[in-house]
Amino acid sequence: MSEVVLVTGMSGAGRSTVSAALEDLGWFVIDNLPLELIARVGELAAAGSLDYAGVAFIVGRSGRVQPDALLAVELELQQMHESAKILFLDAPDEVLIRRFEGNRRRHPFPAPSLADSIAGERLLLQSIRDAADLVIDTGSINTNQLRSRIVETFTDAGILGSLRVSLVSFGYSNGIPRDVDLVFDCRFLPNPHWIDELRPLSGLDEPVANFVLEQEPAQHFLDDVVSLLEWQIPAFAKEGKAYLSIAIGCTGGRHRSVAIAEEIRRRLHLENAVFHRDIDR
Repeated sequence: MSEVVLVTGMSGAGRSTVSAALEDLGWFVIDNLPLELIARVGELAAAGSLDYAGVAFIVGRSGRVQPDALLAVELELQQMHESAKILFLDAPDEVLIRRFEGNRRRHPFPAPSLADSIAGERLLLQSIRDAADLVIDTGSINTNQLRSRIVETFTDAGILGSLRVSLVSFGYSNGIPRDVDLVFDCRFLPNPHWIDELRPLSGLDEPVANFVLEQEPAQHFLDDVVSLLEWQIPAFAKEGKAYLSIAIGCTGGRHRSVAIAEEIRRRLHLENAVFHRDIDR
């Protein structure tokens, strides 16, 4: 049975990138299909008639999404396919303004100014965002990073039962991710940045990973976090949560948080479900 996802969100937040990334994963992606036809296609997915990893409906490219109608479609899909979900793409207003000004596209939501268009669309879509199973904030990531985030979220590597679990490493200096569920701070650990031979490396490199993980406080931290997650993850799954994003932060997001996130991934057997947001900054 194929997975079904309705992809929507703010104009300029990355629907085209998500569409391409899902196609690369072997999904059947349908763009701008009228809402009244989505359930018909969803029937094929529920019946297993489509030999694809999943079915994604890219909704709202025209900027005229009717929230009540979209939520009704999701409910109809869930009645025939219990794993039907909504993915909502978001970004801060200032980022969306910069993107529209950069590509000189007209915003699809009619309003006197670009800022008014974004504000009006955000108000219109708030109920969908509130109901979404997964929200991805694309404001602090580039196109390639968004593709990586989609790959890591929608592959089998991060699945524990019906719950998809992903890890995000980040730097507090670049802001806390707005789309994560749990945040852990590892800035109390000694920083490899201040060691000349380690500064150019990242937490993916063995010398940095060894430096971080060999610290006794790091082991205490890992034991506590992994112990917490080992019982929390099944509890989240039992409550019907579809996606769980766990963020690990340090100052810059290049050394400590990367090494810690990779070790948590290893201990929880999450394989490749890790997204290092700030590793190249």
